[in-house]
Amino acid sequence: MSRLAALSLAVLTACAPVPQEVAATRAAPIASVLPPVKTFAAVPVRTPSRSNTEISQDFLDLSFRMESGKQIPFMTRFEGPINVRVQGEISDTLLNDLDQLLSRLRREANINIDMSEAAQPQIIVQAIPRRVLNDAVPRAACFVVPRVSSWDEFLRVRRTDTVDWTTLTRRDRAIMFVPSDVAPQEIRDCLHEELAQALGPLNDLYRLPDSVFNDDNIHNVLTSFDMLVLKAYYAPELANGMTRGQVAEKLPALLARLNPAGNRGSRFPEDDTNRDWIDAVQTALSGAATPSRRRAAAQNAIQIGNAFGWGGTREAFAHYAHGRLQVGNNSELALASFNAADRIYRSNPATQIHAAHIAVQRAAFALTAGDAEAVIALTNGAIPLARDHQNAALLATLMMFKAEALMLQGNTAEAEAVRLDSLGWARYGFGQDVFVQARLNEIRALRPL
Repeated sequence: MSRLAALSLAVLTACAPVPQEVAATRAAPIASVLPPVKTFAAVPVRTPSRSNTEISQDFLDLSFRMESGKQIPFMTRFEGPINVRVQGEISDTLLNDLDQLLSRLRREANINIDMSEAAQPQIIVQAIPRRVLNDAVPRAACFVVPRVSSWDEFLRVRRTDTVDWTTLTRRDRAIMFVPSDVAPQEIRDCLHEELAQALGPLNDLYRLPDSVFNDDNIHNVLTSFDMLVLKAYYAPELANGMTRGQVAEKLPALLARLNPAGNRGSRFPEDDTNRDWIDAVQTALSGAATPSRRRAAAQNAIQIGNAFGWGGTREAFAHYAHGRLQVGNNSELALASFNAADRIYRSNPATQIHAAHIAVQRAAFALTAGDAEAVIALTNGAIPLARDHQNAALLATLMMFKAEALMLQGNTAEAEAVRLDSLGWARYGFGQDVFVQARLNEIRALRPL
């Protein structure tokens, strides 16, 4: 396996990459005492960038269909104050991140929600070991189900209508299962996505550039768009039992009230993503398929998107997936795919964080070629975006690349300072010290001897 291929595998999962072991050339132990885990401050409140016409269509498609494509007949939500209780193997970072998330939901989405020790809370967050979680639901990082209050109860009813969201007429109970023994960032990301789905929409849409409700996993924390959707979901104009048509009638005036900045003309909302494209992307990202089949699936996704005239996030993500799968197989094709994705992402102000993910891949090629200036330019452009979007794993990785480029230039003191600064973020983004060391070694191994 080439050095670039090993790194590509390590960053394949956007949520919280688990580094793969590679030959540790020039490997050196990290500091015997690592700096404290770094965490992010509160997310600044922003205004959604798209028009209410687009947001209205997104709201309907998110709220009245499951990810499987199954239709949801009625809108359902919680009524009254929402109590959240945490149980299981709980860490301090989980509690801190959950508290910060609930504060945002109160402030930005106007949802009456708080942590509680209530005997019968509306929402439970249960932290369990990943192995236990995956034994029951393979390949699930985390998930949420209705009408259940414990893991044991879930195991008893998991194949029944009890946990079928489409059978609800209102929401009274839900439980989120998150892994307890992974990196703090991965737990936080699960909290954001699963709590948002426990409260509101249950679907994901690949066309969205600005949302956690997108299976591309680019956004790690709830965005201004997500908060607006949740705020609309709990607005007094909407109610349990409303149909898609009834909600559609209310949305224009509701969004005009909640998001006056979105009252402007817009292009027609993008077409929905068909099942063939979704299946192709899921095959490309699946570890179960052979490498050649995964590469063919990514190429198929590009072709399907071209046939429908899709641009934006779907076109770019298909190129991104294709590029990652070509690393180690065809380096020139991989770099061409990354460059294609980068051009698309950079053309839209809403997808600059997406371009920051591409910067990692391009920096790997540049570092391998010994082009220190290119690596520094790429990382300097992407580091503020990773920090602004609270992606510690991406931030730490970019900083490690910059440190190696500075070493190439002979700037040892600055390189060591940047590398040391990366470690606190790496501890939050990657978790265990062995994973932090592995990521350092992977990137160091790309630097020419």
